[in-house]
This record gives sequence, structure tokens and C-alpha cells, in this order.
Amino acid sequence: MSMLLLNLLLMFVFIYMIIPYVITRIWGLGVTLRGRRGRQVAFTFDDGPDPLHTPILLDLLKGKGIKATFFVLGSKAERYPELMRRIHREGHLIGIHNYTHLPNWLMSPRHIRNKHVYRSADIIEQITGERPTFYRPPWGILNLGDLFTLRHYRIVLWSIMGRDWGKGSKNKPLKERILDQLEPGSIILLHDSGDTWGAEPDAPGRMIASLEEVLEDVRIQGYECVRADELLNKADDTQSRLSDSIQIG
Repeated sequence: MSMLLLNLLLMFVFIYMIIPYVITRIWGLGVTLRGRRGRQVAFTFDDGPDPLHTPILLDLLKGKGIKATFFVLGSKAERYPELMRRIHREGHLIGIHNYTHLPNWLMSPRHIRNKHVYRSADIIEQITGERPTFYRPPWGILNLGDLFTLRHYRIVLWSIMGRDWGKGSKNKPLKERILDQLEPGSIILLHDSGDTWGAEPDAPGRMIASLEEVLEDVRIQGYECVRADELLNKADDTQSRLSDSIQIG
């Protein structure tokens, strides 16, 4: 009996967790990893809004005339409505990053949809007057059911991971990690809060300090920094075609 239960558990893990990981993170199907709109890239920021770091980041983006995308936690949006209004007022795109920073593998699709995504969408709409349609799960982790229960949302992951949440890489600084991988349509993942599991509290400050130089080098290379919806508006990639055909994302 114990062997049977173990086999059933392994089968569940394989179907519920491993298969969607391979489909989305490795094959890039049912989600969006990048756009294809000439020399445009999208900077995205997860885990906020944060009362210390997000205003500094917004000041930098405003000074550079750059629009970005913020995947926010509903609980923080609820806590810092003025910051949310500022993000919206200054023309940035707001997406959903769950109500709290919990991995989708630990929850049922229905719970994620109702208690995290829909709940966060309601909060954001009440604050900004605009309902979000873009979604990024914490750690980029989806379960099999998410691909169906969240089919009305555009699920956006990334093509460049800044790895900006720790004390810094021993091999490459943030600037090199981004610029070495930069290409047309890149979606760059960064974080404007450092209070989630595994993150250093002062990591966003270091990221912002490096970001100004990164943005300048991106401009020199001839790239335009745009919101994720602008980057993906005319994208005709495999992920979008699959999403349209089976109504995922």
C-alpha cells in the first residue's frame, strides 16, 4: 500500500508540477517569454510595491522617460494604495503577482484564481480604476490547472533574469548579466522589494544603483524601453499563437 501511495504521489507531482514546468519554462508554450518588435525591450519589477525602494525606482524611471511593468502583490497594493496610484499615474503597466508571494505548486488552481489573482485584480482596479490583465506567478512557477483557470490573463515570464535578489554575483555584476543577454524583445526580470523569502532586504537598493548605468547602455545600443503590453502588442511568437489556439494566458 505504501508503495502504491508513493507511486501515486510521484505521478501527481509529475503531472501537476513537472509537466507545466517543462511546457512553460523550457518549451515556452502557453506563456510569453519575449517579444519581437524590433529594438524594444521591457524592464519588469516583481514583489512590490515597496515604500522604501519603489519611489526611488519610480524617480529614476521618470528621469529617464522610461515606462516599465510592475508585477505587484495584492497584499502590498492594498497596504500602499498611494504608491499604486503613482505607478499608474506615471504610465507604467501594473500586473498581478499573486496576493502574497506563495508558489502556485502549493495551492489549488481554484484557490490561486479566486484568492490570489481575482482578489488582487479587484484591489488594483479599486485603487487605479483599471483592471490588470497581465499575470506573473511567484518564481515563475505554474501548476497544470493554472494554464486553464487563468486563460483570460496574459502570463508573462522573462527571457533575462537579473538575479538581483541576493548579495550580488561573484562572477558578474548586474550590468553584465543583463547586457550580455540583451536582444530585441527581451523581457528583463528585476525586483523592487527585498522582503520575500530568499531575498536580501537591501538588494533592491543595489539593483537601483546599478540600473541607471544599465539603462544608459541600453539606450546607447539603440534599444527603446517599453511596457510589456507595448512590447507584446504585435508580437507574433509561438507562445502567443498557442495561447490563442487553446485560450491559455
